[in-house]
Amino acid sequence: MAVINTNTGSLYAQQSLNINARGLATVMQQLSTGKRINNAVDDVAGMAISTRLTSQIRGLNQAVRNANDGISLIQTAEGATEQVTNMLQRMRELAVQASNDTNNDKDRGFLNGEFQQLRNEIDRIGQNTQWNGANILDGTGGINLDGKFAFQVGANSRQTIEIELPNMQTGIDSGVTLAAVTTTTAGAADMSFTAYDASTTPSEYLGVTVQATVGTKAFQYQITQADIDSVDTASPGTTMSQVIAEGLKSKIETAYGTTGGYYGASAASGVLSLTSEGDIALLGTGTAEAKSEEVVGDLSAIGGTLDITSAANAYDGLQKIDTALQVVNAARSNMGAIISRLQFATDNLANVAAKAQESRSRIEDTDYSIATTELAKRNIIQQAAQAMLAQANQAPQMVLQLLK
Repeated sequence: MAVINTNTGSLYAQQSLNINARGLATVMQQLSTGKRINNAVDDVAGMAISTRLTSQIRGLNQAVRNANDGISLIQTAEGATEQVTNMLQRMRELAVQASNDTNNDKDRGFLNGEFQQLRNEIDRIGQNTQWNGANILDGTGGINLDGKFAFQVGANSRQTIEIELPNMQTGIDSGVTLAAVTTTTAGAADMSFTAYDASTTPSEYLGVTVQATVGTKAFQYQITQADIDSVDTASPGTTMSQVIAEGLKSKIETAYGTTGGYYGASAASGVLSLTSEGDIALLGTGTAEAKSEEVVGDLSAIGGTLDITSAANAYDGLQKIDTALQVVNAARSNMGAIISRLQFATDNLANVAAKAQESRSRIEDTDYSIATTELAKRNIIQQAAQAMLAQANQAPQMVLQLLK
């Protein structure tokens, strides 16, 4: 059919050009960025998988750094305990020397002077050995201030390796004071509401993390579905704040003991208020009390009035020093084992991260052999389509032959 108003050949050629131009733009973007997936439309499922793999890879790489930091911390502690071992060996040597009756009381006094200085240095190492500004050998390190450290060595929650470092002190330290809870006034979102308060929905707080500070230590509790359910089903008058206070109270008591009062408020009477800054404080009518706690050192066997001023005392000292050496040896053995475990963990994490990157590459990266072939095809189609468009535009000229 010879028509002029509608040039169907031209329309088909234009449509083909548009489609091919879009494909050409896509392959050029893939070649220029090195990524097969640059937009979600390129591969919807691939984009989602690639994003999840990226999260996993970055988490694994950070876990490797965490594990190496953990190794550094333990190596610091192990290096300090090595010096403690050396000093205990010297103290034992002095005790053996003082046991010999070729020494008189004055000689033993000289030996005891060095003996006591070495013991004081052991205490000083236990009290002052730090990593990243925190004491690690006085029994107060870790998240709960109990000497236990957890190293996050995985890309996901609670993938940890734990170690309890020794308390390298010879005596009882009663100077550990737990200060009163830090309190603030109620802010924009008051969490003190009853189960049947129509203006507040407990489920709105699902996943919210609340925090109480005792001294310089922060304790956190995350609101769970079980907490929401307990408020929803509780008798009138029960509040969400009481449920959370109970959770925080449990964490604080785990770290500091069960003596009440020093955390400021009980679960029954405490009020938890969320401030506009997002901090949580325990507010109560009672006065928060400071609490002192005695911390017994793991080397208490050589504590107290131990000396080598007599042969009998030296004999007794030998047995106690051997006990202390066993404690230090066990601690160093445990630290060495954890270091070995962390080293294998880092190797495994690095391997998993590498394999995850390989998997992501197959999904996300441009295969240049395929892309360049596609580019050549698109260019040829583009040129052919342009030629056909030119031919289609010339076709109506044939109608003029009919008018002659």
